[in-house]
Amino acid sequence: MLVVEGLKRIQRQMPVPVLGIDSDNDGAFINDTLASYCQQEKITFTRSRAYHKNDQAWIEQKNGAVIRRTIGYGRLSGIVAGQTLAQLLQFLRLYVNCFQPSFKLRERIRQAGRMKKTYHPPATPCERLLGHPLMEKSAKEALRKQVIELDPVALLHRIRQGQSALAALGQGDLGNGPERQSLNEFLAKMPEMWRSGEVRATHRTEPGKERHWRTHEDAFAGVWADLLLWLQHNPDCTAKSLLHRLEENYPGRFHTGQLRTLQRRIGEWRQSMARTLILEGVSAPIVIGSVL
Repeated sequence: MLVVEGLKRIQRQMPVPVLGIDSDNDGAFINDTLASYCQQEKITFTRSRAYHKNDQAWIEQKNGAVIRRTIGYGRLSGIVAGQTLAQLLQFLRLYVNCFQPSFKLRERIRQAGRMKKTYHPPATPCERLLGHPLMEKSAKEALRKQVIELDPVALLHRIRQGQSALAALGQGDLGNGPERQSLNEFLAKMPEMWRSGEVRATHRTEPGKERHWRTHEDAFAGVWADLLLWLQHNPDCTAKSLLHRLEENYPGRFHTGQLRTLQRRIGEWRQSMARTLILEGVSAPIVIGSVL
């Protein structure tokens, strides 16, 4: 009965009538209840072949590109998680169908042993549906009215809130819950979201810990004072020239395999010196009239 109730809700949301259903071989679809409903509503019911996954290739593609990409692969259970997921999918459906353009394959031709593919111009599913000649004008007008009333930024904000709620439920952190930020706060954070890496809440990678230990003995510990003296006299010299100088002054102690280590050490030193110069320049007092 739950499958039938779900199909009734989908029919109410669809801008076009449902003429057919093609399901997999799960027992939730292959039963008398769904068969009777399809006969009553005059819906053609078909199923995929057993042990042929590619019969549902289009559905599996959207399951990966839309659902899993947004929600992730974590296991969710419970009434609260189900309600949160249902609300998130409602906003995701409108955002993807109305504001996410995609390519569609036009033709595929084999030429000289290679496959040449051409695509239609990118368009949203809503734009493709509005451009279809068989869709009734009244349905097109209702769909256009619905799209005009939608705000893509507000939808994206609600999607991010749903993702935060699912991430909190998946981690068992019910005390904090989703981020209850306003739309204005969300807009203010959007230019800086790229700094935190992956913007999807369920896929965000944790920042790595700073490494403060060594796995090998520092080969340049005894000669670092000499290197600093050479760098002060010639700040533009390269790590390769410094390594050659070390090989001349300390025969048999250094070799070309240590070049990358020396480059990294000198790069860290130059970055530290640049930061010191900038901070000193900012904090230094400005005396009016001291510059001629």
